[in-house]
Amino acid sequence: MSTSNFMGWDAPGTAVITGASSGIGTEFAGQLADQGFKLMLVARRKEMLDRIGKELAEKAKVRVEALAADLARQEGIDLVAARIRELRDIDVLVNNAGFGIPGGFVDCDFGRMLDMMAVHMTAPVHLCRAAIPAMLDRGRGAIVNTASLSAFNPSPGMYAPTKAFLVSLSEGLNSELKGRGVRVQALCPGFTHTGFHDTSDELKKMKASLPKGIWGTAAGVVGASLAGLRKGKDVVIPGLVNKFMMAFPKGLRKRVAARRKP
Repeated sequence: MSTSNFMGWDAPGTAVITGASSGIGTEFAGQLADQGFKLMLVARRKEMLDRIGKELAEKAKVRVEALAADLARQEGIDLVAARIRELRDIDVLVNNAGFGIPGGFVDCDFGRMLDMMAVHMTAPVHLCRAAIPAMLDRGRGAIVNTASLSAFNPSPGMYAPTKAFLVSLSEGLNSELKGRGVRVQALCPGFTHTGFHDTSDELKKMKASLPKGIWGTAAGVVGASLAGLRKGKDVVIPGLVNKFMMAFPKGLRKRVAARRKP
């Protein structure tokens, strides 16, 4: 376990991470545990959370709590929000839960689209609202809302609009809380090696069609996020390739994004 953490805080408190059972969420859990933070891991899959939690507790010698909840359902959101309000030492909240669905706005599964809107937008709003008061009381805190490079590149469907919401929410909160010890960031990774693109045949085909050089790693994404929090950046785009892509004119980026789903 490291003797320091990304903010240089004394006595690291608890880090709450949603979508912690795979990919970027699991990487956040690992890096924060190594820095001495206690963990509350949230995802739908209890067995995976328990396994990850046990491994991290043994490796980093920190306390780990696993909380199974479906953030597409209000009862799941309420469960996690209530537990967050009980944490008086919350230092970090990572709203990382998310998923994509195939199809555009008109032809996708409408029920799944509403679920995605709940996970990407409703849940982060509730959990930020639950966490911020305790952070303000302690005079310190860090919130990461995992958005996406697609937030700046509108494409068919609701995935990109939900991620654009997270960017706007994060920028607004960071402005509101400036000077009060709490930092809020929109993390906007591009294509990253996680389980995300293995969740549907359409996403698998997209992954196979893309050049290997544009893919980042979960470790790199999380490292960039924590470094960005330390520097006070409210929007972080990890990777030189992604920064280069953002330099293209918006019209060109929109035409490229319109060819793929989500």
